[in-house]
Amino acid sequence: MSTRRLTTAQALVDFLAAQYTERDGVHRRLIGATWGIFGHGNVAGVGQALLEAGDTMPYLQGRNEQAMVHAAVGYARRSGRLSAHAVTTSIGPGATNLVTGAALATINRLPVLLLPGDTFATRPAEPVLQQLEVPGQGDISVNDCLRPVSRYFDRIDRPEALITAALRAVRVLTDPAETGAVTLALPQDVQAEAYDWPEEFFATRVWHVRRPVPDPQELDRAAAAVRAARRPLVVAGGGVHHSAAEEALAAFAAATAIPVASTQAGKGSLRHDHPADLGGIGHTGTATADELARTADLVIGVGTRYSDFTTASATLFADPEVRFLNLNITGFDAHKLGALPLVADARTALEALTGILAGEHRVDPAYESEYTGAKAAWEKRVDAAYATPDPAARPTQAQVLGLLDELVTDDDILINAAGSLPGDLHKLWRTRSPHQYHVEYGYSCMGYEIPAAIGVQLAAPGSPVWALVGDGTYLMNPTEIVTAVQQGLPVKLVVLQNHGYASIGGLSESVGAERFGTAYRHRAADGGFTGPPLPVDLAANAASLGMRVLRASTVRELREALAVARAEDRPTCVYVETETADTVSGPPPAQAWWDVPVAETATRPSAARAREEYERHVTDRRSHL
Repeated sequence: MSTRRLTTAQALVDFLAAQYTERDGVHRRLIGATWGIFGHGNVAGVGQALLEAGDTMPYLQGRNEQAMVHAAVGYARRSGRLSAHAVTTSIGPGATNLVTGAALATINRLPVLLLPGDTFATRPAEPVLQQLEVPGQGDISVNDCLRPVSRYFDRIDRPEALITAALRAVRVLTDPAETGAVTLALPQDVQAEAYDWPEEFFATRVWHVRRPVPDPQELDRAAAAVRAARRPLVVAGGGVHHSAAEEALAAFAAATAIPVASTQAGKGSLRHDHPADLGGIGHTGTATADELARTADLVIGVGTRYSDFTTASATLFADPEVRFLNLNITGFDAHKLGALPLVADARTALEALTGILAGEHRVDPAYESEYTGAKAAWEKRVDAAYATPDPAARPTQAQVLGLLDELVTDDDILINAAGSLPGDLHKLWRTRSPHQYHVEYGYSCMGYEIPAAIGVQLAAPGSPVWALVGDGTYLMNPTEIVTAVQQGLPVKLVVLQNHGYASIGGLSESVGAERFGTAYRHRAADGGFTGPPLPVDLAANAASLGMRVLRASTVRELREALAVARAEDRPTCVYVETETADTVSGPPPAQAWWDVPVAETATRPSAARAREEYERHVTDRRSHL
């Protein structure tokens, strides 16, 4: 048997460079690049292996381990989960910094390969630098924190163990039903240890990304359920995008006239101007979608996991006779809410249903007229929120989105994850293409946007990529601006300064916590954070990290700055202080409830009032069995 003598790290890099995916006849390299920050736990192993690999395995330099995972996730999502990145770190804090990013990847069902260094497998001297000692368990390291947030975890204690582990890791990365974060913990001595590897290990492998077809009996039951429904409603989730099922969904909607509402992950499944598109659903959804959801007798979930924002904490689907039909590639999600399951790839399932129903079933014309009329009325509310009657005024957050709406084309991609922006975007944004709306709301992780924009720009080099962040999110994770500058990536950063955690401040007020601890202000004499705004200049900070910065203080200036930024070929920041006064018209309020428990006992009147309101809403919760 022919062999190749390499270190474990060298063998892993060479193996990864030979892995490919294939779906619908299209081949993609599985691991497009490896992000890394080096320390004593990986510099002489994976670091040296990447140096030797050269262009065979491109290397990307990061500044923060969590941010590297976010960038990798952004890349994987824009690549349709057919290509991913690896992330290598040293042991200790470098490894534990991966946990948040790993959770985000796994919750959102997006592939990323994590390669943290680990303590010595041979244990020549303990404790080594950054080692966690657990007196009762000698085989524990900090990397075990990654177990619950990884879809596959292994520790490579011997070189030869990598052969099995690497193949298992790639199987999970390329499995559309199982994918997420995959962790191979690499003891630093094993990384540098040589072994005679069989040449077959390095052979090019093409992993077919399957499209499971529906079971015939499940398909017949699904078609019967649709035929029997008077007021059906599709809830499109992220699985529509993962399956590239947008055209199949549009064909289904055209054939049946069944309206389509979308989750945060599913928004853009239909273009905003498609007659059947109702926009977002749930707590941050549109009035059109939520009103139809309350009266729907059949909810057809396509690739959704039904988060509490989507279901309005189990209060939204209110019809006593409502039933669910779930098209999902995982049986776990397909069976939620007591649904009829249709376990299959979203595209194949929609095509099969359309083939059965087209020409023989369509919703009542009165129902179609009802939702198209409501959609038109909602669009007028969007227009009102976007309107900028005074060009010399300070813009509201909704007006910032309106100015972007005027500017962008189908090619632009908007990235957001946390704060009040996801709600405004879900309700207001007019999505033009399947990839345009990139809001990470499975984990809603502050600090995701800037590094994710880098990953998306790497995956879509010709697209204008916008990272929309508030000041709170910016301060969480601005460091990858340096990476964008280093790589020459023309990401566009829009920083909305509102002096605090505006979203959680509004939530705090609604639950009787009186915006406590949510404003970025000096301490006042009474100890509260009610003094003047902190003299923080985020624009200067972005400039110091290498970005071109455009400051805008009025609607007119912002319109001009956004146009300049879109045309730039280098990283550019648009900084604007937004209007937050109650007298300024903003986006429509929440159209459905969200369950955030309120203190049952409290001395402050605001909390007592909030509890009364909470108890009124909580009676609307129901179990769908």
